Amino acid sequence: MHFTFASLRKISLSLIVAGAALAVIAPRVALAEALLVVEADTGKVLQAENATYPWYPASVTKMMTAYVVLKAVKEGRLTLEGTLTVSPVAASQSPSKMGFKPGTLVTVENALHMMMVKSANDMAVVLAEGVAGSVDGFSAQMNQTALRLGMTQTTYVNPNGLPADGQVTSARDLVILARAIIRDLPEFEYFMHTPSIRYGRRVTQNFNKLIGRYPGADGFKTGFICASGYNLVASATRNGRRLIAVVLGSSSGQARAVKAAQLLDRGFADNTLSWLRPSLGTVDNLAPIDASPPNLRDEICNGKRKRPATDEDADTVASNGASSGESPAVTFFTAGLQAPMAKPSELMAAAPAASQPVVVYTGPKKTGAALIAAVAVDEQKQTTKRRGKKSRVAASKPDAAEAKQAGKETKSEAKSEAKSDGKPAAKPKAVRQAHARPDTAPKAAEKPVTAAAKPKAAEKPAEKPAAKPAAKPAPKSSDARPAETKPAGAKPSAAKPAAAAPRG
Repeated sequence: MHFTFASLRKISLSLIVAGAALAVIAPRVALAEALLVVEADTGKVLQAENATYPWYPASVTKMMTAYVVLKAVKEGRLTLEGTLTVSPVAASQSPSKMGFKPGTLVTVENALHMMMVKSANDMAVVLAEGVAGSVDGFSAQMNQTALRLGMTQTTYVNPNGLPADGQVTSARDLVILARAIIRDLPEFEYFMHTPSIRYGRRVTQNFNKLIGRYPGADGFKTGFICASGYNLVASATRNGRRLIAVVLGSSSGQARAVKAAQLLDRGFADNTLSWLRPSLGTVDNLAPIDASPPNLRDEICNGKRKRPATDEDADTVASNGASSGESPAVTFFTAGLQAPMAKPSELMAAAPAASQPVVVYTGPKKTGAALIAAVAVDEQKQTTKRRGKKSRVAASKPDAAEAKQAGKETKSEAKSEAKSDGKPAAKPKAVRQAHARPDTAPKAAEKPVTAAAKPKAAEKPAEKPAAKPAAKPAPKSSDARPAETKPAGAKPSAAKPAAAAPRG
């Protein structure tokens, strides 16, 4: 094929334009996630990708809420046993939440467990109002604390992380906050890694899938809104060495957990390979990027997610090795240096280790018999609420009672049809098609028909006694028990339909 200079020039220009287009697209792809792994004690950065890019925090905001509340407890301005009241503002928050009515009392300790394990947005507001009197007042305290800690890229607008203009953070700032919790509140760290809670009869596992699955996992918090994607601040300790990993903007709750586990694995293996990598300095020295946070709504939600923003995640698809982001060179070097261990994707897909849920409840602090009684009351509330839902569902289906009555009519029709000619008539089928809820009616009708059909096979001896005319007046009374006390010759065929009738 012959190319002229002009045609070659055109091809070159086309390639340059295509390259420029890819260069514009590339940063967008690169910002799909922000990742950071740091040593908790020293602040040494082991891996960083988009670590100082602004990001929507979602419910990892609750780490700062817990920090401010627990500092108030440590300083004596609040007690864990003290009770707080659920306000109308708190009760109106979007899920995930406990759903308590305004006026409900809850202790600071129980509210913290509910907020950190279930990511309850209403409890975050209850705690905020308990400390500062209002959401705005508490947000101001959160921002003052962030500045004091050196979180220069973070601004808070509310205590729970629900979507709000101006509420931003970065992976760098979240590591700074996690290190502050470890350093300043060691006596309260159990709030950061409680495996599960039990409220009434309902047990809720921690949304942080590393807890109870990843060896040594001991913190911190998950977060999700459509704009942020799935976020996670995690930590784990091995052989006295603690690492903190941050994943922002992942595609699912499962994927963020797998990615965090991969980052931690790599960090723990990094001791022997640190001489191969350039030093990244400490987390405080990472240079902030001045930009707007990426909005991942189209990629993450794209019309599929109809429910309000919540950490609850039904996605169980784990990332495979191809999407792990681990280079072949690192895999080659670390493969022979790590002890054999289950893959992160396998760990995150497994059930969490068995643990005793922390019992949470409404009302003042209780122990012993009083605690057992409080749990029983909460269980009763849940049962009543469930029954109320069922009755409302039944009331919304006006044909439910009609279908039940149809079941009774179908049985009586089947009995009379079977007695007249010994064949199941087509009427039950007609009733089956005529009603919206057929399942109970036909099944209840089938038993009397088959029971009545059996005597027909041996009908010859049954024709002698003139018992059949006496059977027709039986419907006069509501039950067929008198027929059972009649002669023994009146085989159980008449009794079976009568016994089956109440089931419809």
